Formats: sequence, structure tokens, C-alpha cells
Amino acid sequence: MTWPMGRRSAAALASSGEVLHLIRTGEAVTRADIGRVTGLSRPAVALRVSGLLEHGLVVEHTDGPSTGGRPPARLAFNAAGGVVLVSSLGASRTQIAMCDLAGRELARTDLEIDVERGPDVVLPLLMDVWADLLGERPMSQVRGVGLGVPATVEFAAGRTESARVMASWTGVMIPPLISARYPVPVFVDNDVNVIAMGEYQEAYAGEVRDLLFVKVSTRIGAGVIAGGEILRGALGAAGEIGHIPVRDGGGVLCRCGNIDCVDSVASGTAILRDLRARGREVSSLADVVTLVRAGDAETMTVVRRAGRLLGEVVASAVNLLNPAVVVLGGDVAEQFQPLVSGVREVVYRRSTALSTRSLRIERSRLGPSAGITGCALMVIDHILAPEVVDASIGALSGGTAGGSGLAPAHAGRRPVTARGF
Repeated sequence: MTWPMGRRSAAALASSGEVLHLIRTGEAVTRADIGRVTGLSRPAVALRVSGLLEHGLVVEHTDGPSTGGRPPARLAFNAAGGVVLVSSLGASRTQIAMCDLAGRELARTDLEIDVERGPDVVLPLLMDVWADLLGERPMSQVRGVGLGVPATVEFAAGRTESARVMASWTGVMIPPLISARYPVPVFVDNDVNVIAMGEYQEAYAGEVRDLLFVKVSTRIGAGVIAGGEILRGALGAAGEIGHIPVRDGGGVLCRCGNIDCVDSVASGTAILRDLRARGREVSSLADVVTLVRAGDAETMTVVRRAGRLLGEVVASAVNLLNPAVVVLGGDVAEQFQPLVSGVREVVYRRSTALSTRSLRIERSRLGPSAGITGCALMVIDHILAPEVVDASIGALSGGTAGGSGLAPAHAGRRPVTARGF
């Protein structure tokens, strides 16, 4: 953390929440470290650390190195001080998990859920599974909820906007439906956005600042990381590459009503359809994997063609966005090297020389866990923001106006009221 100089004093800058940030990032792990980095006096440091300890946000250990005499007490973020409940919904498979405050998965259930059945069916099912994962943990341990859905999302309101796809979810404000049972901050975003952020923060944050994540599964979508932040666009529709038409798609009618969208000719659903048309008995992507591993020429042709068609769209995105890395994830990309090869072939041929000079095209490093990780980090980044921590400690200590939750139960603004730790 960089501490500005000038008109404001260090004491005014280094609030309890900012001290917690220093401890979480490892920039300061003792009281002396905090004082040196922030310029706070010893009593001011003690006051802030005391509040963080009292509210279970940090723990203290006395096993640090000593230069003589009593070893300094070392401070560490208490990831076990609460849990977040998360779910990454896909078109055909949904991951549901409970994570600690560092985003580590504590328990998880994967289910096959048809999201087209609508929120009235899907959301109660998710909440029941979360209750099972919580087990004997008290509700007071739940700090927030994060949800990724395969639809365009107006992030500020947590409202799904899918006029032509997932019609039963259109205009639904998800957070109030969940907070009625789990009265904590609820954050909702597009499923590929949360996957992209999970992949970026866990695998690439120290390497690059600009990343394009392309999910190739039952459907196709993308998440854009620009300057280290997710790019959602004016209405939350950034990354909707699945409905960009390609050349020579064969005249396939897409579910959105257009012809030859890349989603309709290169997704897992399209690969299965094309293989069946060629006489292959495939009922799932696992069957396709078996044929690819067996070196079936017809299957290899279909998969590589899907990769080349997808590569057309990715090449345009590379020219527009100039990412440092393109990450290909989702069931299809993670299992089918011929598809990845097809994407690389077209991107390097059709994108500009400058945009591909140092471009890397890689398969996901996190694999299937990226969605859960991204959902957890989406929640944690908000509930542990310095101003939220300050409000929480202030509310419980009588220092500010109180509140019943860390944030209003929607995903829009960074919250300022607090649910206590």
C-alpha cells in the first residue's frame, strides 16, 4: 500500500481497515512494522490492532524471530473468522461451495441443474445446499454470498438481463431473494466474469495486467481484465463474444435468433451436434474426449474446425483489447488440445503483428475451480475493503451508526454499513 504524503496525517490515513490490508498482504506483520509503514504512534497501532483482534479479523502468534529478549508477536489475517457461500452456475453444471475468508474451498457440491428452469427453482436449491454445507456452523459465521450466473448482469443492482437467453431470469434482482434467508451482502456477476477474475487473481496477477478469458463449454463467453480490473461495460454486457457471427459457419440458427454466432458453431453443444450429424454416437463431452484420445479423424476434424471458428472471434478481440494473455477455459478448452491449437493458428495469423508480439494463448491454470475462487474473491474484496472493516468495527464499538449487515444486500456500491465480525 502506498501512503500519500501531504495534508493528511498518517494517523488519519491508517485506519483499522487499512491496517488489516497491510496484515493481509504481508506488508506489515508486527506492531513495529505497522508503525514503521504508517507512521502511527505505538498507542495508535495498539488501538487498531486491538480492534482487529477483538472482532476476530486477525490472530497473534509469538513464534517470530527474536533479536534478543522477548520475540515480537506476529500478526496474521484470520481466514477462519468466517465463511462465504458461493456458487458458479453453468448452463448445465453448477458448482456450490463454502469458502474461508481467504477464498479457500472448505466444502463443495457439484450438481447438474438446468438453469432454464428459472430462479424460483434454482435459487432455493442453492440455498438448501449451502445450508447442508454449513452443517453445525452458526449463521453468524456467514459473511457474504457470491454468485456467478450464465447471463448478462447489471452488477450494481445484481439484476440479470437476458432478453433472448435464460428468458425466465430476465429482470430478476437476485440479491433480495437470497438475503431473505441469508441476511448478508450478496454479490452477483456474469459467470465468465467471476471465472476470469479468479484466474487472474490466483494465477496471473503478478505477471500481467491485461487478460482475456474465454470460456468454451456448453456455451461460449468471455471475461475481460483491463488494468487488473474486470471490464463489465456500460450495461454489464462486455465479453458477450458468443453471439458474434463468424464466416462460413454453415447457416446455423443460434438460440439468440441470429445466424452463425460462434456459440452456435464452436461450443460444446455445437461439437456434439456436428459429430452426431457425421454418424458418431456421442451423448456427452466425455464421449468426445474418448474419440479424441483414440485419434478418431472425424472427431479431430470437427474439434479443430470449432477451434478455428472460435479463433476468428478471439483474433478480433485481441486486436481490439491487446491482452498480454488469452486464457482458454471451460470443459471443451480444458480437454481438447485440437481446439486450442485451432484457436492459436487463427489468432496468430489474423491478429496484428504488434498485438501478438508477446501474446500468450494458454489453457486455464485453475481449471474447474476458477469459478468458485472467483465468486469467493468477489465477495471478500468487498467485505474486507478498508472502509467496510472500519464501519463494521465502528458499528460494533458504538463509534458509528449501526447496521444489520456488511452492506446493503445488493452488489452495487462498495458497502459502508457493517455486519459484525
